[in-house]
Amino acid sequence: MAKALNLIPSSIFPPFLSPTIPKRKFCTIRATTESSETPQTSASVQTKPEPSSPPLTFAPPPNFKPPEPKRFGVRPDKVWDVLGAALALFFRLGTGVFVSGYSFSFVSKNDIPSDQYALEFNDSKVKETSKVGPRPAKPIEIYEFEGCPFCRKVREIVAVLDLDVLFYPCPQGGPNFRRKVAEMGGKQQFPYMVDPNTGVSMYESDDIIKYLVGKYGDGTVPFALSLGLLTTLTAGFAMIGRAGKGSRYSPSKLPPKPLLVWAYEGSPFCKLVREVLVELELPHIYRSCARGSPKRQILFEKTGRFQAPYLEDPNTGVEMFESAEIVEYLKATYALQ
Repeated sequence: MAKALNLIPSSIFPPFLSPTIPKRKFCTIRATTESSETPQTSASVQTKPEPSSPPLTFAPPPNFKPPEPKRFGVRPDKVWDVLGAALALFFRLGTGVFVSGYSFSFVSKNDIPSDQYALEFNDSKVKETSKVGPRPAKPIEIYEFEGCPFCRKVREIVAVLDLDVLFYPCPQGGPNFRRKVAEMGGKQQFPYMVDPNTGVSMYESDDIIKYLVGKYGDGTVPFALSLGLLTTLTAGFAMIGRAGKGSRYSPSKLPPKPLLVWAYEGSPFCKLVREVLVELELPHIYRSCARGSPKRQILFEKTGRFQAPYLEDPNTGVEMFESAEIVEYLKATYALQ
């Protein structure tokens, strides 16, 4: 089962309240910790900004303009990054690419209206369906980081179940959320899940997977996630192509509001954006939209197309496609130089 992976104690800042520069003193945390049989509520966090803390500003880079989306395009300087991220598809047999119960069929172009999302092939369109379970009213909260095979397993089930998740990145050396996990659950171990819809919280990737499929799926753990040690080993091999990216903290400014990302675990382009979100320790709502997700239609109606990843930043008003440019935007806006 998942154990702490070189976990480094660190200070913590409360999410989405008055942001401060890393390494400031943190104020008060109140958390409720109960046995695994009893639902556990998430932490109540209060803070008072330090008088000497300079106000942080959040704005897009000067003369910034979102790029035009390019379908299936890879920027030449990112080819090896994409290939390295795509290596995970081989080791994990495509887990995280499709929503539970996914199926498809080819139909005539006229069978699907032009205002409905569908892939096109010559004179045909692809009709995709899936079977999703009950939808949580609030996003599931998960504390994790990219370079952890146990965390990857949980992200894969998030894609399979088509869940929205509020991710709190916990890279090694991160000053904001690692200590919060210890305060809430009693130890720094990842992943750690909090379900605000039920009050349940827990460690252990396999337990989290079983809980999620039982509550928001059909109760069946997908085959590729049910192989015990083999699942964990292949999840670890899946990270070889990225050489630990998304594991260590890079100094950043903590924004007052979480970013919103439309993405899914099986996409190498989404993986590159997620790595930077984790390294900069930027909380983000993850609108999972693997193949078969009904949310693909929602994004299609919003933007006139479907393409992942898609970023919405409520702190600056920026909305944009294109993974390479999203990475540059995040670093220019939130990294401390």
